[in-house]
Amino acid sequence: MTIDPLVLMTDVDQATERLIRTAEGLEPGATSAPSRLPGWTVGHVLTHVARNADAYTNLLTWARTGVETLPYATPTARAEGIEAGYRRPLDEQIADLRESHERFADAAAAMPAEAWTFHLAATGQSAAVVPWARLREVEVHHVDLGLGYTPEDWSDAFALRLLREIVSGADGSLALVLRPHGLDHPLTIGTVTDATPSVGGPTRSIAAWLAGRADGSDLTISPDGELPAPPKWK
Repeated sequence: MTIDPLVLMTDVDQATERLIRTAEGLEPGATSAPSRLPGWTVGHVLTHVARNADAYTNLLTWARTGVETLPYATPTARAEGIEAGYRRPLDEQIADLRESHERFADAAAAMPAEAWTFHLAATGQSAAVVPWARLREVEVHHVDLGLGYTPEDWSDAFALRLLREIVSGADGSLALVLRPHGLDHPLTIGTVTDATPSVGGPTRSIAAWLAGRADGSDLTISPDGELPAPPKWK
């Protein structure tokens, strides 16, 4: 997957601003309402998005300096950060979202060109994938808030990139032929045979279904039948 990290940072800026606008439209007590993620409130999701920005800031710092800087200091730090922050007042959470994004954006701006090729042992990939990973977190978790932002709001480019990533990372436990509208060639998961089910529909809908963010009700399957449970993602 070809990634231009500088172009994607513009997308990250815009996606984060959309998320913040959603949060700013909430009533003060709305952070305690359930999100679309089981067991998580809106406050859990907002806090996770903020701490995720700091985690990716750490990775960019590692790439720029060469000094190992893990995304989370300990194996339990991710969960502890969410637990410590999800009950905060809404205004504090909004400020945290904005400030953590600014730290991430500053870290990206400080990256010399060669640092983007740095191999991050924590991810097994180069630093160039970090802006995409951050964009994915913001866009998918914006949907998870359950506050009116849906996969239909994703851009065509984001939906297609997400779909290709899910397909390339699928474990092959379920074989599928995917026929997104507008693509000349189908995408495949697993070992495909003549009997493999074929799923068609808008790119956003297929990506959201595979990501566990939609029920696939607007998708078609051939031969006729029920959609299978999609392969586990993230």
